[in-house]
Amino acid sequence: MATSATPNGAEPVGTCSSSGSFTGKVVHIKIATTYGTAIFYGDFVKLVAAGTIEKDTGTSSLTSIGIFLGCRYTDSSTSQLTFNQTWPASMAATDAAGYVLIDPDVLFKMQGDEAIAQTALGANFAVIQTAGSTTIGRSKNAVDGSTVATTNTLPIRLVDFVDGPKSTVGDTYTDGIYRFNAGHQLTNTTGI
Repeated sequence: MATSATPNGAEPVGTCSSSGSFTGKVVHIKIATTYGTAIFYGDFVKLVAAGTIEKDTGTSSLTSIGIFLGCRYTDSSTSQLTFNQTWPASMAATDAAGYVLIDPDVLFKMQGDEAIAQTALGANFAVIQTAGSTTIGRSKNAVDGSTVATTNTLPIRLVDFVDGPKSTVGDTYTDGIYRFNAGHQLTNTTGI
């Protein structure tokens, strides 16, 4: 049972699109050298006008291009090509690129910050943004359970529950399967 808060951001688990795998849906997008905000595996990221990605810090609205799955860069202190699931804030690396799952139909697991009832299935939610874990390189973002609503501008929608030995519907911190509801940059007809 999910009785302790252990959020891990958005963890991809599937897709609603016709092909069931992530093949071809993960792209490399540049990260600006010395970009000053850490990005963790499972964080939402957005494409900005410079043609690079940044952490999407929205809560009740997101403008995401997708989910950050790691990055590569030449470490300025070791001069070594480095593969990491975290972008270290302010790294001076002109070759930095993030691995981003850009599928607007991706299904991802997230933990609620409170109990979420069966009646919330199909409802929309806001996101709680929290600094990620530098120990394990994972996002600590969660679903804001208090925002459950039909509001069409909320960024994510609950499509299923994680029901098993470690999580049950209505647990203190309910695990659910979500998808983008509003604000994905690939489904928005306005350009960047």
